[in-house]
Amino acid sequence: MDRSDCDVTLREIAYIPLPSQKQFHDSQARFKGFSGPIGSGKSQALCQEAIRLSYMNPGRLGLIGAPTYPMLRDATQAALLEILEANQIPYEHNKAENTLVMKDIRSRILFRPVEEFERLRGTNLAWFGIDELTYTQEESWLRLEGRLRDPRASRLCGFAVWTPKGFDWVYKKFIAQEIPGYSVVKAPAYENRHLLEKVGNYYDQLAKSYDQKFYDQEVLGLYLNQSGGRAYSAFNRSDHLAASKADPRLPLLWALDFNVDPMSSLIAQLTPEKVTVLDEIVIRHGTTQEACEEFFRRFPKHAAGVVIYGDASGFHAQTTGASDYDMIREYFSIHSTTRVEYRVPRSNPSVKERLNLTNKTLRSASGEVGLVVDPKCKELINDFEQVCFKADTTVVDKDRDRMRTHLSDALGYLLWQEWRMEPAVGERREKLVLG
Repeated sequence: MDRSDCDVTLREIAYIPLPSQKQFHDSQARFKGFSGPIGSGKSQALCQEAIRLSYMNPGRLGLIGAPTYPMLRDATQAALLEILEANQIPYEHNKAENTLVMKDIRSRILFRPVEEFERLRGTNLAWFGIDELTYTQEESWLRLEGRLRDPRASRLCGFAVWTPKGFDWVYKKFIAQEIPGYSVVKAPAYENRHLLEKVGNYYDQLAKSYDQKFYDQEVLGLYLNQSGGRAYSAFNRSDHLAASKADPRLPLLWALDFNVDPMSSLIAQLTPEKVTVLDEIVIRHGTTQEACEEFFRRFPKHAAGVVIYGDASGFHAQTTGASDYDMIREYFSIHSTTRVEYRVPRSNPSVKERLNLTNKTLRSASGEVGLVVDPKCKELINDFEQVCFKADTTVVDKDRDRMRTHLSDALGYLLWQEWRMEPAVGERREKLVLG
């Protein structure tokens, strides 16, 4: 039964949303997402949100998309039509144009595959919804964002549902960082009681069919690396994240990776039992001078002194004739009376040696956790979770994302100077100490 009041039509629909679905519908974000494993009710959430926005924007145009036409026709569109028919909502479906008109409110819905994103230019939209966003190119989403501009819409909204597929563009846009106007709901596994009432052994059967990694992604809804294995496999958030403050009694350890974009460094402190990463400095298209300025902005005074660590390549002279370490030394001498010590290797350890040492520090074979990270160090955390090996190799994949590896490299230089294994008899453990 429907009723009209002030040009707004209300319609009752047989739908009892799960907690995560309700949270998704309640979100007032302009762009919102629903991330969940298979069986979590993603398609139902997508279609119900599309119907809801059609009624909130009577007479306006919306779009439902899916990565390919077969997926759109056989899954997304079929699910929507089933809901409309079950609730006796009158509609007209033009199969030739692949459009639908809600007869009582005259709202129109376009059904479009989004694999060819250049075809998504044009008409203004009041809303759009995308099924299985992780199988969609980012360009398609951006084109639709640009079309969300109907001046007569009551509620402009772009939304999507998906199953996790690694640390892809969807993860970066919706989950990795908070972006104004964006929100995401992550549906937990086993929440869908409606499914379990019908198929009680649903998840047990999947556990027998999937390998562990695929089960973690598809059934538990976890975000995992999709190419090679994780380089920092010992890291997990529950063990290694802890809010921290600088101890004025201990020196600040500043570890740098001299890279122009981004210029990356981290600040840590060390006790005999643990390394604590307090903060990170990441400057896009940055210089060593800018890194020094930002370091002093955050830590203007520290009586216990500063110890500098970093890449051996920092000794190489720049076009100005000064090396990165020369620039740091000069900046400290001009702007501070803080005691500074440099602990830099004459040559860099191998990548394998640094990775092994970092993983051992994160968690030893006996289960001891030797490193904690403040949660605000987002790029270092991203390194720990996203840096991976190229498929079927032990070579770190540096080409996948140019933002990755720099902070974990800087940490590796620090750990190599402080916590590497003592050399065997007859070998020398060298540190280059610059006054």
